[in-house]
Amino acid sequence: MAKNNLIDHLSEATKATKKDAELAVDAILASIVDALAKGEKVDLRGFGSFQVTGKKERRGRNPRTGETMMIAARNVAVFKPSKELSGRLNDTSEDGGETRDINTDPVAEPQEGSLKVHGDKLDV
Repeated sequence: MAKNNLIDHLSEATKATKKDAELAVDAILASIVDALAKGEKVDLRGFGSFQVTGKKERRGRNPRTGETMMIAARNVAVFKPSKELSGRLNDTSEDGGETRDINTDPVAEPQEGSLKVHGDKLDV
């Protein structure tokens, strides 16, 4: 789902104009970015949490030339889904068991080509 799709869905769900929905989405995203920039954790109960974590400097390889190089240390935003979201995506209840009720909602399926493929790791 792209940002425009999210805006369309929000405007339909709230009966708001697309302009108002766009302002709401932009305000929410800006609030999350501002909090992360301050080093704060953003916890959205039932959805997940965002936080900033640091990556150490490491050796990498230029895929074009094969030359080894140092990749600088940096901060990245990470997302950790809540138990509720993970359970919904995997069609399980919070206690880890299969759901017993009749659920007509579709269960998420990975998109084609979405499996991570890792290149050769360098011994450091």
